[in-house]
Amino acid sequence: METITSSSKKVLYTASTHTTGGREKGVSRSSDGNLDIRLSTPGAGGTGTNPEQLFAAGWSACFEGALGIAAKKSRVELPADTAIDAEVDLVFSDGGFILRARLNVSLPGLDRTLAQSLVDAAHDICPYSKAVKGNIDVEYNVI
Repeated sequence: METITSSSKKVLYTASTHTTGGREKGVSRSSDGNLDIRLSTPGAGGTGTNPEQLFAAGWSACFEGALGIAAKKSRVELPADTAIDAEVDLVFSDGGFILRARLNVSLPGLDRTLAQSLVDAAHDICPYSKAVKGNIDVEYNVI
């Protein structure tokens, strides 16, 4: 088994997609064929999804995985009905577009202080949270 030091980097996975048509009547497909979706502009009533929904889904899934790591390190079992409601806003501000987000984390049955500490730890573990840190406004709420 390879030992990885904190200064080394090892690519664990590369997601590869091909997109045509952008957010208006576009299509995105993954190289492995597992993702094949239509895209549409948010709020336009199209039949496809949009980049903000995809980002919310990916981030919330990753964050739940990070919660699992944080819980394991703290020797806590996550509730079976752990859930994350992610909200990603597309905002027009100062002549351009920005994102804003909220992750509403439900950890039923856990003490609120413990739940908040797990959310805080997951924020430091999750690569999506690291990517947006300082770049967009984010709220992490224990609900």
